[in-house]
Amino acid sequence: MTASELPTIYSITESEIDLNDLLEKITLTSTGAAAIFTGMVRGVTTRGDAHETEYLEYESYVPMAEAKMKQVADEIRERWPVIEGIAVVQRIGKLYPKTPTVLIACTAAHRDTGVFDAARYGIDRLKEIVPVWKKEIGPNGQEWVEGDYIPKPGE
Repeated sequence: MTASELPTIYSITESEIDLNDLLEKITLTSTGAAAIFTGMVRGVTTRGDAHETEYLEYESYVPMAEAKMKQVADEIRERWPVIEGIAVVQRIGKLYPKTPTVLIACTAAHRDTGVFDAARYGIDRLKEIVPVWKKEIGPNGQEWVEGDYIPKPGE
């Protein structure tokens, strides 16, 4: 199979992330391993002084975000050509503690093919270049949470 024929999913959604459905879509008959990262809403945040989070509100410019998610998937395939399937999914909307907010999944024939590194790269890169904004709401007010990364031209 060529890279363009391998299963690749990238999406911004307001719907619940269905891990089983996504795994089914990115698994081939040759797949023997899947590495999955899921980010979740914390009820207590330790950024700065520890504080309670009632919920998060995620926003995104969907066309640009999905184009950047495709870029992340393409970069994974370039670095790890043995990766079979890739899913990059980000939820937006109002999300409460214990709720999955993002999922990165990579599949491969074996666990020792770089599949863990590929999934880790996927979440790190998503945080760097995908335009998703997060507002944290708690009993003491609300705050937009900014990342540390400033994209360079062409990223």
